[in-house]
Amino acid sequence: MPLKILIVDDHKIVRDGLRHLLEDQAAYEVVGEAENGRKALQLARKHHPDLVIMDISMPDLNGIDATHQMIAENSGVKVIALSMHSDKQYVDQMLKAGVSGYLLKDCAFEELERALRVIAGGGVYLSPDIAGLVVQDYVGQLHEKAPEPSVTMTIREREVLQLIAEGHSTKAVADALSISVKTVETHRKNIMEKMNARSIAELTKIALREGLTTL
Repeated sequence: MPLKILIVDDHKIVRDGLRHLLEDQAAYEVVGEAENGRKALQLARKHHPDLVIMDISMPDLNGIDATHQMIAENSGVKVIALSMHSDKQYVDQMLKAGVSGYLLKDCAFEELERALRVIAGGGVYLSPDIAGLVVQDYVGQLHEKAPEPSVTMTIREREVLQLIAEGHSTKAVADALSISVKTVETHRKNIMEKMNARSIAELTKIALREGLTTL
């Protein structure tokens, strides 16, 4: 039985290319495509994929939070990050979200296929550049003092922050998340207090720093 795969990327040309390459292989069945994390969650609930190829920087809901929610809803699903980002913040966030692999978009299809096989078999796959970054970071931590506990936002607060940073109005955020305007305002107030922010501009900087959105 072929492995059911969900492709998540905000660029249609990338989704079309991946679908074409994967469907040439009898081992895979592409069960859906999504242009953002929110659509990906809907399709995952509908199709129950075995593997999800997940981009990171996407509008509406980014790949980090989509991965976290997807794995929380279905512990059996395996997610592999396929991104142009090799920055430490993105790698750390995706690994914490629970991905089983991380590849860069400049990799050859043969490497992606190898990663899919490893992950489907229960393993973990990191591209050489990413593996080197992870090891380097781990070695660095061995020689550092324990960091101060960081302020954390809830999943809902992260969703609200991303949408605000993308320029959505309070009502648009409420509609997108199916919550009231008052609830959105409460979340925004809580975020600003937690993150010591005093303006939308500062919230946008925080969203960029957290990898929730890009310029």
